[in-house]
Amino acid sequence: MTRTALRLSRVNWFEIPVLDLDRATKFYEAIFDEKLERAIFGESEIAVLAYEKPGVGGSLTLEEGMSPSEHGVLIHLNANPSLDEVLGRVEKAGGAILVDRTALPPGMGFGSKIRDTEGNVVGLHAMA
Repeated sequence: MTRTALRLSRVNWFEIPVLDLDRATKFYEAIFDEKLERAIFGESEIAVLAYEKPGVGGSLTLEEGMSPSEHGVLIHLNANPSLDEVLGRVEKAGGAILVDRTALPPGMGFGSKIRDTEGNVVGLHAMA
């Protein structure tokens, strides 16, 4: 098997640092309208965002030495089937919309940026 065949994506996991895992979990459960799975991973407490294997997965992570930052890596979370539905829940869940729904080049869908309850800036993407 070639190296390329083993790599479906350059990204295979992401972590969103949080200061309060309960608050952050509640926020992401509210905006995506789905339950996150809580777990212990080494020294970290995590809440895993839903994903389908072999797709990219990720978690909210509470770990000493990790803290939210507006200037860290920007990830874009899948907001399908409707970016508008997810954006409609952001402020009610305690977050803020920083960039409204914006059309990407033809065939690439739509994007937005939000600030979560922990201060992280997160991108959202959907085809509709």
